[in-house]
Formats: sequence, C-alpha cells, structure tokens
Amino acid sequence: MAKNQKKRKLKQKLVDKYRLVILNEDTFQEKFSLKLSRLNVFVFGGIFSILLIVFTTLLIAFTGLREYIPGYSSSSLKRKATRLIYQTDSLKTRLAVIERFTKALRPVLTGEISPDKIDSIKIDAQNIAIDTRKLAATKEDSLFREKIEGKDRFPLSESAEGRAKVVFFSPLTGNISQVFNTNDKHYAIDIVAKKGTPVKVIADGTVILAEWTAETGYVIMIQHPDEFISVYKHNGQLLKQQGELVKSGEAIASVGSTGELSTGPHLHFELWNNGFPVNPTDYIDFQ
Repeated sequence: MAKNQKKRKLKQKLVDKYRLVILNEDTFQEKFSLKLSRLNVFVFGGIFSILLIVFTTLLIAFTGLREYIPGYSSSSLKRKATRLIYQTDSLKTRLAVIERFTKALRPVLTGEISPDKIDSIKIDAQNIAIDTRKLAATKEDSLFREKIEGKDRFPLSESAEGRAKVVFFSPLTGNISQVFNTNDKHYAIDIVAKKGTPVKVIADGTVILAEWTAETGYVIMIQHPDEFISVYKHNGQLLKQQGELVKSGEAIASVGSTGELSTGPHLHFELWNNGFPVNPTDYIDFQ
C-alpha cells in the first residue's frame, strides 16, 4: 500500500499543473502566462535537446565549420598536401640524378683523374708523303655522290608516309590550339577541351609511365605495337597505373591543367615511332 501511495504521489507531482506568469513590476499587470506540468517540461526539454544535437551535428558535417574543430582537415588542404607530395617526389628524383652526375664529375674537377695527354704525340709533317692524285674524286665517286645527294637525307619522312595508313583511335575530340612544329621543338599537338573530359588511349598497349612531374603535371605514356609510343600530358587525373594493359578507346585519364607549363584545360598529345616524334595529325582525325 505504501508503495502504491508513493507512485500515486509521484504521478500526481508529474501531472500537477503550474502556472508561469510574467507581470509588469510597476502595475502588476499580467503580460504572459503559461500552464505547465513537470511532465511537460521533461518532454519538451528532451525534444529540444535532441533537435539541438541533430542540428549541431548536421551543421558540423555539411558546412565549413568542421574545419575549425580539432581533428578535421579541409579538402583543399588535402589536395594541396597530395600535390606537394608528388612535387617532392619529383624533386627527389631530380636531386638523385644531379648527385650521381656530380659524383661522377668530382674526380675530374678535383684532379684525382688526369685527362689524357694528346700533345705528347708529335707528327712530323715533313716526313709524311701525301699523294694528291689519290685525293681527287673519280668518275664513279662523283656519280655515287650525286645518287646519294638526290635521295632524301631524312628517311623518316618516307617511312612516315608509308605509316600514315595506320589508323589510331582519337584520344580527344576538340580544337587544336598548337600544332606539331619541329622548328619550335613542339613535338606534339595541344587539344583544348573542358576540364574532366575523358582522355582515351589511341590503341592497345601497356602503360610504361604514369606519374606527376612539376612541369607537365600528371603524365601517362603508353607503349603500342610497331614501336609506337603515345604520351598524354597535363591531365587532371590518371585512371591507369604503370604496368597495366589498356584497350583501344579505353579512358586512361581526364583533361586538366596540371603542371607549371599548362595555360588552361587541354591535352598535350605526343606520338613517337622508333624513337622519333611524328605528327599525330598524319595518323589521327581529331575533329
């Protein structure tokens, strides 16, 4: 009985109504009143607390305020850190090359290795008999010289004409902003496109290089049959890694503007054959 009475008293306390009144201190005029019970206070207080917690969580999760909370890092900071890691790796590679070159050159500069002395060989010109008749060109020599001079000194162009029948898949469709020009040492073409546009491989092959360089940004290089190599520079993102096999028309990167030499979103595309650069427009239609 005592327990039941205590429960009733507790329940009664929870449901008992109380009035909250706001009065004017000078005139005692009632400005506002509200009927409340302890149960109402507990319920509304709990709901308000839950809503406050949910709102605070959403505010932190989906706004920039989370960057001011210890333990959270901004996305831009992550991108900068990733780019700095690639640049640091590129600088380490260059430094290693310079160190090896300096190490090989140091013995010569310090005098540990003396250069070959060729002035010790003395030639007595007076004792050498020169038959001037043997220096004159014969008729056969002249004909052979004319035959050689009549041919193209650079057989690369002849072989390029024969190879122009080879058809490759276009890596990107767009306007060419800079053409292939050997005089300016621009052994590539630049194709303007929107940032994020997929860059496709021109033929089946193997990825032999996929990395970041400070000057050309994200670079990927593909080895193809018949001694062809295609190079794609200034990419925004690489989709393949070194050693992977790729199929013709497969996306390998996306258009970007990475690297110090980039002036905007575009693809710097090079095509090499047997160690020589060739004009990509002789093989591919980019329109």
